Amino acid sequence: MTGSPVLRAEDVDVVRDGRYLLRSISLTVCEGEHWALLGANGAGKSTLLGLLGALTHPTRGTVQVLGHTLGRVDLRELRTLVGHVNPRHPLRSPLRVLDVVLTGLTNTVEAVPRRRTEPGRVEQAERLLDTLGVDARRDALWPTLSQGERGRVLIARALMPRPRLLLLDEPATGLDLAAREQLLDSLDALARDHPELATVLVTHHLEELPAGTTHALLLREGRALAAGAADEVVTTERISACFGHPVRITRTEGRWTARTGRPRTGGPLQPATSAAMAAADSGASR
Repeated sequence: MTGSPVLRAEDVDVVRDGRYLLRSISLTVCEGEHWALLGANGAGKSTLLGLLGALTHPTRGTVQVLGHTLGRVDLRELRTLVGHVNPRHPLRSPLRVLDVVLTGLTNTVEAVPRRRTEPGRVEQAERLLDTLGVDARRDALWPTLSQGERGRVLIARALMPRPRLLLLDEPATGLDLAAREQLLDSLDALARDHPELATVLVTHHLEELPAGTTHALLLREGRALAAGAADEVVTTERISACFGHPVRITRTEGRWTARTGRPRTGGPLQPATSAAMAAADSGASR
């Protein structure tokens, strides 16, 4: 059952130097929903994620994060309530994995000197590392981790304040096949263990979507082409229109793949036309 809204954007524009980065975007994300923001490079995905994570303000329109309206709340305070995973985490010190996770409590990159952590919080960090499949690395030093291990540790870190919302900005960037699959399995496990948690994941690769993805928003040149239930949005016609290239979309065991070229049955795929893009645009439901 859908829970209460944790994010709501209404008719949002973002304009920089006279150029629209986002135009007329509306989106509602509720508890327990797992959204994907999809689009080509430059479509506006990271700009939208910045709004949802209370990093920036809209030029026009309204954005509510966890019931707080941007422009009427201290953004620094609001950010502490949102789990935001940045794969380019700027840590330089050789902290233990467990200590990296615990920095999520202080929202700092480095450990706070002489700060004592309650045993219950340490146990929470250990449980999160277990859920994300990196518990065996709890005492390893940060520089020794692979890129995939770092990504999962940073998700555990973001969850330490027990946020209702988790934002993931291209978390599979730079991962090899095995590391990507481990990450996606961990995200599905996270959704099962924390059914109230809402997530928004940015990517431009369908293969990087967890099987538990429930909803999707397609962006093209700052506009929403479609938004809603994933199976209704992540379709051959709409993805072709979104990326401006004919592709064939399939879903097997919850995971999506995209292929270009001639389908196994029927004729060749046609280029994404303006009519197809208009049809996709009419499906933008939120």
